[in-house]
Amino acid sequence: MPADLTTPPPGTDPTRIHNIGYRSYDGPRLGRAYARRSLFSQSLRGAYGLGRSAKSKVLPMILFAVMCLVAAIIVAVAVATPGMTDLPLKYTRYAIVMQAVIGLYLASQAPQSVSRDLRFKTVPLYFSRPIERVDYVLAKYAAMASALFILTATPLVILYAGALLAEFDFADQTKAFAQGLVSVALLSVLFAGLGLVMAALTPRRGFGVAAVIAVLTISYGAVSTVQAIAWEQGSTGAVEWLGLFSPVTLIDGVQTAFLGATSAFPGGEGPSAGSGVVYLLAVLALVLGSYAALMRRYRKAGL
Repeated sequence: MPADLTTPPPGTDPTRIHNIGYRSYDGPRLGRAYARRSLFSQSLRGAYGLGRSAKSKVLPMILFAVMCLVAAIIVAVAVATPGMTDLPLKYTRYAIVMQAVIGLYLASQAPQSVSRDLRFKTVPLYFSRPIERVDYVLAKYAAMASALFILTATPLVILYAGALLAEFDFADQTKAFAQGLVSVALLSVLFAGLGLVMAALTPRRGFGVAAVIAVLTISYGAVSTVQAIAWEQGSTGAVEWLGLFSPVTLIDGVQTAFLGATSAFPGGEGPSAGSGVVYLLAVLALVLGSYAALMRRYRKAGL
C-alpha cells in the first residue's frame, strides 16, 4: 500500500515552520511625497506612450507632430513672405484653431490614464501603499494638465522662435507669447479636469472616449452654431452669453477679455471685461468642480 503522505515521518515536529527565504525590507521609507511624484511621472509618460507598447505611442506622437507641423508651416510662411511684420496666426488663437486635435488627444489619453485602473480594480492597490485618495487625484490631474500643456505650448515656442528668426518686434512678440502661454495653461487645466471626470465615470475606455468628445467637440460645434444663428437674427447680446456653455468658447472668452486675443465669436466681438469676469469665474468653478467630482468618484473606487 502507498505511504500516508499526510502523516509526518517519525521523530519530526509537525508544527515546525520552514524558512523559505522571505526577508523584511530594511531600506528607507520614501513616503507619500515620493509615491505621489512617481505616480505623476508614470502618468505623464503614459500620456505620450512612453514606457508602454509601440502601438500606444502612435496616436499621441502623431497628434503632437501635427500640432508642431502646423506651427512650423506658419513660421515658414512668415519667414518666406517679404514685408510681413507679424505672424499670420496669433499665439492666443492657435489652440482655438487646433481645438479638434487637442480634443482628440484628450479623448484618447484621459481614459487610458484612469479607466484601466478602474476596469482592472487596481485603485485599491494604490491606496494600500502610503498614498491617499487626494494624492492619487492630484497626481493624475497634474499629469494630464502637464501633458496638455506640453501639447499646446510647444507649438507656441516654435511660433515664437520663428517670429524672432523673421526679426519681428521683440517686445511685441514676447508679450504676445506670454499671453499665449497663460491661455494654454488655463486651457490645459480646464480640459484635463473635464476629460478625467468624463473618463472616470466608466471603466469602459470606449465610453470614456465618446464622453470626452461629446463634452469638448460636440459642445463647441453646437454653441458655435447657435451663436451664428443668434448673430444673423440680430441677437448680438446673446452671443457672448452663449459662449458660457462650451469649454472651448469659455477659454476664447477669457483670453479675449483679458489677454488681448481676437475672438472667434461671430462678428469677432468677444465678451467685454465685465463679461470676462463671469467667464473666468465659470472656468474656475469647472476646475474646482472637476477636482471635487474626482475626489468623490475615488471615495468609492478605493474601497
